[in-house]
Amino acid sequence: MEFFLQQIMTGLSIGSILLLIALGLAIIYGSMGVINMAHGEFVMLGAYGAWAMNAFFGVGLLPSLIVVFLGVGALGWLVERGVIRFLYRRTLDTILATWGLGVMLQQMIRLSAGGELRYVEMPSVLTGTVGILGVDVPGYRVFIFVFVAALFAVTWYLMFRTTFGTKLRAVVQDRSVASCFGIDADKVYSLTFAYGAGLAGLAGALVAPLKSVSPEMGTTYVVDAFFVVVLGGVQSLFGTVASALMLGELTGGLAYLWNDTIAKALVLLAIIVLIRFRPQGLFVSRIRS
Repeated sequence: MEFFLQQIMTGLSIGSILLLIALGLAIIYGSMGVINMAHGEFVMLGAYGAWAMNAFFGVGLLPSLIVVFLGVGALGWLVERGVIRFLYRRTLDTILATWGLGVMLQQMIRLSAGGELRYVEMPSVLTGTVGILGVDVPGYRVFIFVFVAALFAVTWYLMFRTTFGTKLRAVVQDRSVASCFGIDADKVYSLTFAYGAGLAGLAGALVAPLKSVSPEMGTTYVVDAFFVVVLGGVQSLFGTVASALMLGELTGGLAYLWNDTIAKALVLLAIIVLIRFRPQGLFVSRIRS
C-alpha cells in the first residue's frame, strides 16, 4: 500500500507540473485558436525572471511570482498587439511567426544572461517533507500542487463567472455578432493572450527550483503542454486537468518500471494512438448551437 501511495503521489506531482505549464496554453489555444510555438519561451522567461529577481534584487521566489506574472503577461500583450493580431485565421503563418519569435527570445536571453545554466533557490520554508497518508512528499511539490489547484480555480472563475469570460466566450462563438453587441474583440483577445502568457511565466518560475534554467528549457515543455491540451479536448479546462493528471500518473508508473526515456516514448506512443482514433480529444466541450 505504501508503494502504491508513493506512485500516486509521484504521478500527481508530475501531473501538477504538466498542468501548470499547459494551463496558459489551454487558454490561448483553446479560446483563441492560436498555436503559440513561443509558449515554451514564455515559460523560460518566467524562470529567468525568478532568477534575475533573486540575483540582482535579492527577492525570493515567492514574492517574485507577482512580478513575473505581470512582466511576462505584459510581453504577451505586446506580442498579440504587434504580431498575432495580424495573423488570425492564418494558422501556418502564426506557427512560423511564433516559432521565429521563440528563437529570437532564446537568443536575446543567451546574449544578455549568457548560455550557462542558472539555478533558482527553493524557498527555505518549503524544503522539508510533508507526510500524506504515511508517505513523505517534498514540501515544494505539495506547494506546487496546491498552487496549481488554486490557479485553476481562479482561471475557471474568470472564464465562466465574470463579465470578461462571458465576452470571451461570445467572441469565440461568433466574433461578428459579439462585435454588434459592443464587445471589443481585439481587447478581449489581447487580454486573453496576456493572461495565458502570464500563466506560462508563473509555470517557469515555479519549475525553476526543480530544473536548471537555460535558454532552451522551454522547448521540451511546449511539446508536453500541447500533448496535454490536445488530449484534454482543446476547449475543455477540466479536460486539461484530467489529461495532465493521467499523463502524470502514466509517466510516473512507466518511469518506475523502466526509466524516464522509455516512459516518455511509451507515453508519446499512447497519445498518438489516442489522437488517431479520437482526434477531438478525450473531453469535448458541448456548445449549444
